[in-house]
Amino acid sequence: MSTPNSHFAPLARLLHWLMALMIIAMLFIGAGLAASVSERHEWLLNLHKPLGIAILLLVIVRLFVRFTTRQPSLPADMASVQVLAAKLSHLLLYALMFALPVVGWAMISAAGDPVMLSSSLQLPAILPANPGTFAFLRKAHTYLAYLMFLTVLLHLAAALFHGWVRRDGVLESMVRGKD
Repeated sequence: MSTPNSHFAPLARLLHWLMALMIIAMLFIGAGLAASVSERHEWLLNLHKPLGIAILLLVIVRLFVRFTTRQPSLPADMASVQVLAAKLSHLLLYALMFALPVVGWAMISAAGDPVMLSSSLQLPAILPANPGTFAFLRKAHTYLAYLMFLTVLLHLAAALFHGWVRRDGVLESMVRGKD
């Protein structure tokens, strides 16, 4: 990329990679929760809840950073359908990073359980206890998590395509700082 602003801001890159690690961890923790009925289930749940709230808070910070810093331009020779796909996939990622924690919080609230982030820090319920609402939100949380997993895989595939096939600087704009 030959634009003057060819790299993301350092804070944007830090938030990207920190959240990438957190989201991948959450997907594995969530899969472990769905597959476990052992004593490890409560331990995983005690990791999952605060990590989800941390992701929710960080996505708000990340959106602020995204709207207040310049973003590198996409390569001028990219097909318009690829540009649209890039924009829509980023919009979907941000929506999922926000929606999954909120739906999880609402689900726990609807279950009538306390939303504990630690042994002494409890979040307020955002919905009243209701078994039907809980069941709906549990399915929604699961399907949104599958969609997040698929979207992350597509994002990774696109990044590798830009880095290894096109070699157009898109991947480097998020990996490295200015040369």
